[in-house]
Amino acid sequence: MSFERIACVSSESPKAREGMRRLAAALPLVPVAEADVIIALGGDGFLLRTMHEYLHTGLPIYGMNRGSVGFLLNEFTCDNLRERLHSAQLHFLHPLRMTATSIDGERHEALAFNEVALLRSSQQSAHVRVQVNGRQRLANLVCDGVMVATPAGSTAYNLSAHGPIIPLGSNVLALTPVSPFRPRRWNGALLPHTAEVEFEILSPARRPVDASADSTQVRMVTHVTVREDPSLPARILFDPDRSLEERIFNEQFLH
Repeated sequence: MSFERIACVSSESPKAREGMRRLAAALPLVPVAEADVIIALGGDGFLLRTMHEYLHTGLPIYGMNRGSVGFLLNEFTCDNLRERLHSAQLHFLHPLRMTATSIDGERHEALAFNEVALLRSSQQSAHVRVQVNGRQRLANLVCDGVMVATPAGSTAYNLSAHGPIIPLGSNVLALTPVSPFRPRRWNGALLPHTAEVEFEILSPARRPVDASADSTQVRMVTHVTVREDPSLPARILFDPDRSLEERIFNEQFLH
């Protein structure tokens, strides 16, 4: 891959803006429309927004941490940047496609690289019927919410809800409940990445549920379908010593 023409985008934080100034002083930068690669300066949330915003370009994205956690990001430095880009490992992250129908009958579509999540929006527990590949698996999941998470997103909200960490390349998705009440001992499931998951909200007016695909939210849904979309991969670059696959693997051994 050629990385001669480099574009850079940053979050609004002072730390990211300062990094942008340093990078512009070290390298000639071009607009995204003329670039071979996009450098994203910020935190994990900003990288996720950059993936969504520039997915249509097909350009690889190299994130550098100017935020806090930086799980999906490389270390920030302006030194030997072209060499780092040429030695970086390319990962293809396939998003989930959410199709949600709201209580007024309107249909919404959105992509998620981390997870599609359903959450109750009142004091009442959510009652959700769960189908996988057209077959009913749970007639009534009583919970605070439920999500489908990708391997890349398995260390985010999914992990905080006690879902499994999924290695890249395993070709599975996590179906994870949030505070399940009935079935009380149901901890979720691992599904093949080709699975189509359908959620039907029972009593949506009395027990309202919102759905989100990463940062896109749909209020008061009645039905949500989730499946992987292999036609729209994000191309993310990682330094060899910052492999996303290795970081996801290491998360399983943290105390």
